Amino acid sequence: MLTMTKIDDIRKAFFEEGSSISEISRKEATDRKTVRKYIAKYDFNVCEQKPIIKTEQPKLAPYKETIDGWLEDDKKAKKKQRHTAKRIFDRLKQEVVGFECSYRTTAAYVKAKKENIYRSVKSALPLEHKQGEAQVDFGSADFYENGRLYSGKYLNLSFPYSNAGYIQLFKGENMECMLEGLVAIFKRIGGVPQRLWFDNTSTIVTKVLKEGNRNLTDKFLRFKEHHGFTAVFCNPDAGNEKGNVENKVGYHRRNILVPIPEVKDLEIYNRSLLKKSEEDHNREHYRYDQSIAERHKEDIKELLPLPTAEFDSARYEIYCVNQCGKFNIGSAHTYSTSPKYAGGKITVKITSSQVIPMDENQRAITEHSRLYGNSKQEAMDWLPYLKLLSRCPAALKYTGIYKILPDPLQEYLEKQPKSERGHVLKVISCLTENKGFEKAVESVNEAVVRNISGIDSLVTLHDYLNQNHIPERMDIKGRKLPELPPVMFYGEVYDSIMQSNGAKG
Repeated sequence: MLTMTKIDDIRKAFFEEGSSISEISRKEATDRKTVRKYIAKYDFNVCEQKPIIKTEQPKLAPYKETIDGWLEDDKKAKKKQRHTAKRIFDRLKQEVVGFECSYRTTAAYVKAKKENIYRSVKSALPLEHKQGEAQVDFGSADFYENGRLYSGKYLNLSFPYSNAGYIQLFKGENMECMLEGLVAIFKRIGGVPQRLWFDNTSTIVTKVLKEGNRNLTDKFLRFKEHHGFTAVFCNPDAGNEKGNVENKVGYHRRNILVPIPEVKDLEIYNRSLLKKSEEDHNREHYRYDQSIAERHKEDIKELLPLPTAEFDSARYEIYCVNQCGKFNIGSAHTYSTSPKYAGGKITVKITSSQVIPMDENQRAITEHSRLYGNSKQEAMDWLPYLKLLSRCPAALKYTGIYKILPDPLQEYLEKQPKSERGHVLKVISCLTENKGFEKAVESVNEAVVRNISGIDSLVTLHDYLNQNHIPERMDIKGRKLPELPPVMFYGEVYDSIMQSNGAKG
């Protein structure tokens, strides 16, 4: 399989430079079948520029305007549906009376014209911006999610021609955030900008080369080819080359992200941000006697169509799992899996908001909210541990899992007969599914304090604690603790436990 850089070179040579398959095959030292394969490819989920041929071509002069028109219209089409030199030659023969030029003459002009249209722009954006061209940048803004403060980042996409802008808020500035944000905006506007301007961020650019070239990350190359846009990069330390989005970053912060947003669900909030972005387009353009929305219609007309297959923006990596069934992403963030995978390796799916360890069949073992920040943090899902240990209780003390169990849970298990520990763990896993692990541990702690060891009593105590029916425990030494009401065989948790054991009503 070819590298994405090599694939990008092949596609650029064919679609943008007008090179033939034979020419590309010789230049890239790749067989013609492989070249055809990647030219025809449209789903990318899993160059040297050739010199312009300078020739007057007088016989072709009467037809150049027609050819130029076809090639200009091609900018709105997906790459694989743009005119080749052969197709232009055939159309001229079929549709233009009196056309007698040779294929060689036609192909030479088409090749030169394509290079002129699609060659990389190395200077600053002109004052007069083209419709359908956009700029991308991140800004920084705090926000609260369910009461927790995050030092967030927000993606800005702006169209210089109309001054229309869009915004998406994230907890970080990484590849997953950028791609998910762009995909959400593309879907909202119903297409893809023909040309997108970026900074030389390490998320995208691994190295700035001579003569304005860049080495790009494999994931970004796939994203670019999948959506068919042209990526343009500012010169180093020249953010002014995309001044429209630089201004939009500040505008969005002042007008949309003040006061500090308080959100419950970031995904839902981001949908509302797209709506707010569009509402902002109703104001008058700062330079023209039109609204932003009116000028933005011209941008929309020039968009490339959305790809038929949706791009998977997630990152997939393999991680080593320690003896406690946990793995680390970076030095600060730890995530749980299941004791079943302790000491092994797993594939992990990483999105902007989630970290999902997967089993050998690519199914989720559990799902974690992605951790952000430089402080040491841990995301722990106890349910896979409790369920597996309930089936193998005899191995409990011989794993590293026992040492990381909360103290009340260890103490409670110590009081149980060995033959009952598996059933106790199953009960606690049911309590965890019902109200969460913290609530389950609170119930176990209360059972330890009250010296309650029976499973039925633990289930009843959990029901009462979470329905606020239990009287407050008295802490004065020597005073008798209030008695629990008689154990009644009811409740959602108890019913689920009995059903899982095959009991019949």
